[in-house]
Amino acid sequence: MHIKNQTLLIGLCLLCTYFIWGSTYLAIRFGIESFPPFLLAGTRFTVAGLILYAIMRSLGAPHPSRQQWLGATAVGILLPAFGNGTVCYVQQTVSSSVAALAIATAPIWMAIFSAIWGHKITAKEWLGIGIGLLGIVLLNLGGSLHGNLVSALLLIFAAAAWSFGSVWGKHLAMPAGLMASSAQMLAGGAALLIVSAMQGESWPQQISGKSWGALLFLVVLGSLVAYSAYQYLLKTVRPLVASSNTFVNPVVAFALGVYFANEHVTGIELIALAVILLGVFLVLSVPNKDV
Repeated sequence: MHIKNQTLLIGLCLLCTYFIWGSTYLAIRFGIESFPPFLLAGTRFTVAGLILYAIMRSLGAPHPSRQQWLGATAVGILLPAFGNGTVCYVQQTVSSSVAALAIATAPIWMAIFSAIWGHKITAKEWLGIGIGLLGIVLLNLGGSLHGNLVSALLLIFAAAAWSFGSVWGKHLAMPAGLMASSAQMLAGGAALLIVSAMQGESWPQQISGKSWGALLFLVVLGSLVAYSAYQYLLKTVRPLVASSNTFVNPVVAFALGVYFANEHVTGIELIALAVILLGVFLVLSVPNKDV
């Protein structure tokens, strides 16, 4: 029965990361219509982290130890701060669908970084890595990123930082259960708010209803629910399986961006989507990884 319950929970967590995170790219686009990007991301994770921390403490979870705070801070800086904060910044100039497509390369970076902890990259994975990188080249040559080298590099950096943190986090001291998500979001949120202050960002004088709704969506569903679900998956299944949401996220982001934000998807971007997802499929279909 325990195995059945765990399988059901894993399935529910995967669905959360598939569809909720696929929607967050559009929510970020709506959010930065009023909020500066780093302030939006920092507020999102700080508020979510505080709420979850208070809930976990009320349920009897202990304060994280110093070593656990260090581990959570490392992951918080790599995932919420470098990973998500960079995406928020780039979405000022790049559509939500293209941002999601670039982040779809995360499993490819995970396969590369897993070699640090002894995983031998197979020929099939190398093929997938090569195909996925070819898709990124196509996206840069003919898609929305054409001629926008800085945005392209920043999105690749975001995917790589997220992937490295996801793999490394399994080898770091971490608080138990959802307290890990709370500590990571608090650390990442604090880092983002520091960057926001350094950038001279300030709280907007006028905030649209759409931006308030986006922030609420990002705090409750994008962070409290989906980020916690992702952390559970990282503890329960292989990081590459946990990152399988990257198959679905770009498709959801493309559909929502076109329908709700009148984003235009070019033919070359659709080809790049197919090529990147083929590469990700090859990487994820390799069995027996232990990292």
